[in-house]
Amino acid sequence: MAKATLTADDVRAIADLARLELSEDDVARYQRQLSDILDYFQKLEELDTSHIDPTSSVLPLTNVMRADEARPALSVEDALANAPDSDGKQFRVRAVLDS
Repeated sequence: MAKATLTADDVRAIADLARLELSEDDVARYQRQLSDILDYFQKLEELDTSHIDPTSSVLPLTNVMRADEARPALSVEDALANAPDSDGKQFRVRAVLDS
């Protein structure tokens, strides 16, 4: 397995895509760190996963939401009880668009 090595120009190109400004010390540090990460991925690619079923999640998929049941709505008075401003029938807010 060949060691994956990013060049300083590779790191600068990645930083440019991410809109990051890096010092030369940062470039050198990230060059080592990103190369190590790529090496680890190469090791993972060597694993035989042919006996493992494809899955989208390793966790059991269960719905944790309650059943959607129709219930009576709030009355207008209850809905407006804590409103900072209302006209008695609806919320009143400052205009946000010019006319």
